[in-house]
Amino acid sequence: MELHIFARFRARQGHSDALATVLREQVAGVRAEPGCLQIEAHRSLRDARLFYIYSRWTDEAAFERHAALPQTEAFVERAQSLIDHPFDVTRARPVD
Repeated sequence: MELHIFARFRARQGHSDALATVLREQVAGVRAEPGCLQIEAHRSLRDARLFYIYSRWTDEAAFERHAALPQTEAFVERAQSLIDHPFDVTRARPVD
């Protein structure tokens, strides 16, 4: 069953541009991964420090493989150093 991921990132003061760069780089690489159906990074219109990643995966196993990759772990470390809150990722499925 298809899995949707919502990740929220609020940049620390003065780190918005660095976070935007990290998110762009991550999204570009993930698009080619097996099981990734869609991935996009978004920036809030009302809060320039607030970003989201939305992604769709063929199933939870595909996302688990992605999460275990060294480049994903490196991304999480880089992102955590640029945000002002604990890492925030939600796994979801559409409401029928």
